[in-house]
Parts: sequence; C-alpha cells; structure tokens
Amino acid sequence: MDQLIQQVDSLQLLNHFLLSLFLLVPMILIARTVVAGTRYSPILIIVIFGLAMGFVLVSSDLAEPGLLQFPVVELISKTTNIALIVTFFVGGQEIRKIFGNKPGTTKDLLIHSEEEAVLGTTRTQMVLIVRSFFLLIGIEAVTRLILGTNTGSLASYYPIMAYLGLVGSIILIDSRAKILEKPLYIRKGVLEIVVIIGILIIAYHLSILVNSIVALPSIFFAMVVATVLGMIFYGYVFGPTIKALLFAGIPVVLAANFMVGGSRISEVFEMSGTGAVLGYGFFGQIFWMFGGMALMMYFGKTSAVRNLAPGMAGALSHTGLTGACTAGDLGKRAANRAPMLVNIPFAMHIFVFSILAISSERGSLLMIPSIVMALIGVVLLIYGLKNMKVPNKDDRAEMKSLLQFGFGWQLIAIFGGLILLSFSSMSLEFSAMAKASAISHFGLFAGIQEGMFGSASAGLITFTFSMTFLVHPFVFFMFGRAMENNEEMPKLPVYILAFAGLIGIIASVIFL
Repeated sequence: MDQLIQQVDSLQLLNHFLLSLFLLVPMILIARTVVAGTRYSPILIIVIFGLAMGFVLVSSDLAEPGLLQFPVVELISKTTNIALIVTFFVGGQEIRKIFGNKPGTTKDLLIHSEEEAVLGTTRTQMVLIVRSFFLLIGIEAVTRLILGTNTGSLASYYPIMAYLGLVGSIILIDSRAKILEKPLYIRKGVLEIVVIIGILIIAYHLSILVNSIVALPSIFFAMVVATVLGMIFYGYVFGPTIKALLFAGIPVVLAANFMVGGSRISEVFEMSGTGAVLGYGFFGQIFWMFGGMALMMYFGKTSAVRNLAPGMAGALSHTGLTGACTAGDLGKRAANRAPMLVNIPFAMHIFVFSILAISSERGSLLMIPSIVMALIGVVLLIYGLKNMKVPNKDDRAEMKSLLQFGFGWQLIAIFGGLILLSFSSMSLEFSAMAKASAISHFGLFAGIQEGMFGSASAGLITFTFSMTFLVHPFVFFMFGRAMENNEEMPKLPVYILAFAGLIGIIASVIFL
C-alpha cells in the first residue's frame, strides 16, 4: 500500500511539473502574441493574465490562496535571485567595458532562427522561454538540496526535480538556430549553471555569517559576487543558460509571482491595513516612475528611450522595466545599458538593508540615518541632472550621468518614501511592503520574500507587489508610444502623470 501511495505521489509531481509548464509558458507566448507587430512590452499582458489566472484558480475552488496546490508554480515564484544573478553578472561586464574602456563587442556563438513558432515569437525565443522554466526549477532544487533548505510539500522530490530541470535545460537548444561551436556552447551552459548555484550558496552562507551584525538578505551578496565576476570576466561570451535567463528569466518569475499574487486577491482585501499599502503602492508606481522621468526630461534635457528606460530601471530597481529592457523590448541600447544601470544603484543596498534590518528589530524606522541617506540622494540627483543636460555624444559620459541620477533617485525613492510613510499609521512591515510595491523594487521584494520582515510579510508581498503592477498600462503604453515616436518620450503626459502620482501618494498617506 505504501508503494502504491508513493507511486501516486510521484505521478502527481509529474502532473504538477507539466501543468506548471503549460500554465506559465503559454502565458508568456500569449502576451508576446498580443503585442506582436507593436513596440509595446509583453510584461503588461503577463501581469493581467497572471493575476486573473491566480484569482480564477482560487474562486473556482481549484486552489487556496498562495497556490499550495500548485507547488511548482509557487517554487518558481521564489526564484527571484536566480534571474537577478544573471542581470548582475551582465551588469558587471558592462561596468568594466564602459569605465575600463574595454572593447564593447564580442562574438556570439548563437545566431537566432527568425522563423516564427507562434505569432510574435521566433523558434529560438520560444526555446529560450521553455529553457528558462527548466533552469529556474533545476537550479532552485539543486541549491535547496545542497543548503538543506528542502522543506515543504516538494521536499522529497527535489532530486527528481533537479534532474528534470537541469537535463531539460541542457538539451533544449533550437535545432534550427546556427551554433558556431556546439560542444563549447553546451559546456558553457553547464558551467553557467554551476556558477549560478555556487553564487547562491556563497550568498546564503555570507548572509548567515553576518546575520548577528546586520540582517542583510542573500540577494545583496548574490549581487556583489555576480557583479564582481562580471567585471573580471568582461569578455565572456554567453552560453545557453545566461542567454535564456537574460531573455526570459524575469518574465517567467513574474508570471509565477503574478499567479500567486492573484490567488490572494480575495483574502488580502479582507485584511485590515492592506488598503493603505495598495493605495500608496499604486500611486507610488505612478509618481516615482513618471516623477523621475519628468526630472530627466525637464532638468536633464533628455527624452530618449535609451536614457529614460534603463535610467528609470536602475533608479528604481524596477522589475518590469528591467525585464522589458533586458528582453530587448525597448531597443538594443536600452538592453545593453539596463544591467549596468540596475547594478550600480543596487550597491547602496547595504545601507537600505542595514537600516531596515535595525529598524525591523526596534519596530520603527531609524529616522536620522534615513534622512541622511535621502539628503545624499538629493545631492547625487542634482549632480546627475546637471551632467545629463550637457550635450555629449560619448556613451561613457552619458552613462555616468545616468548612474549618478539613478543612485540619487533610488535613495530618495526608498528613504524619502519610508520617511513619508512613517508619518502614517502604517506599521513598518506594511511600510516596507508598500515601498517595494510603489517602485517595483526587485531587491526589497526579494528581501521581504526571504523573510526579512517575518513570515506574514513574506506571504503578502507577492500579492501587494503584483497588484500595483496594474499601473503598468501607463508605463508600457507611454514607452510604447515613445518607441513609435522615433524613441522620443512625449513630455506633457509624463508631467501630468507625475503630478497625479504626487497627489495620490500624499492622499494615501493622509486618508488611508
């Protein structure tokens, strides 16, 4: 009888694996189909489909809030660090190339097949999306086995999941794409998997090591290690693992997170205090995004997407915009610049996580350090805008001004926002969730998801983070319009949205 139960459980695991594959991958393909032939990003459609799917699964009694009945989807929603490691590595490469004056081009081992598998997605792109799914599962399962964090309903099945994920990711290569050196390309894929797992393990142990001093989450150390490796190996040519995760890692993680977030819609709206989190998060999305763009356009004298998109992705560590840039939805120059512009502002997370960790222990925000960091942000912001408006065709000079702006605006957005929220009745845990949601901040999201503010916040962050993504029709519509307008952002709508967002966050703090 025990053997029969074990066989049924094993079959259930396979069902969950395949069901998750058929839920997430088509969601991304449909999103790409909807925006096919336009310059709009599919991230917006993934938001809508993911939230709707999660809500439908719960409302039809197929699952409970949190999607514990779909454990593979829930597992993928927690692989944020894996997708970010690749972005940080590529960002490290770009930092070395720009500031080290190194050659900016390297040969590519893979030449994509341009044949469309479905409308808006080529065969090679579809393989990259499916491979990302397998990679996220395989790498996460192996890491949990090595670290001994294999808990939950899937704990006993991590070995088979690791096998399925890693083997599937290695053999999934588009047969119609041209590969210049096949054995080398495949070996690179395996090496990249090993390195990513190694970074995750090192980051975990470093976070444990310093925990008694300051509770820095492992995502911070993953960023540092991955960025340093990128700077050292700046000429490294990507293999299939980095290529897949850079193109589709963030969309797959977001699709899973939106499904989990959508499953909590009914549950969270019944909780006291979540209205303020959602209110500030929604209007904060508008203000911090369009307010930052308005500053760049008015004082920095630039409305080019090559500056606005990666600049704001870095200035807010913005999940959706980072994913759109790295996937190439907003042009090649934005795709090349985004990883570096996300990396540099991320370096100040040692201050963010340190101050938040101490604040969490005392139950309230450390006010003086927060004010100091916000003032430093103002100085950097002014310096960056001043340099930005100086006409210069040199990419390095333009990037330096964007980095100064991004560093400054992120400090203002995080600490200025937390200071503002401290005057409301919101608890620190809810303030952190509201802040992460208000700027779609990948680092804060990952830190809270790791349990930085306790299990309750870790369970709720997926929902609050997902719901404020509904403001992205404004974001991606505006960037889509800009791409169709010779990659120049229209100014008046940006100014109007920035003002509306400012009124909204003030009202949410006062009245909610």
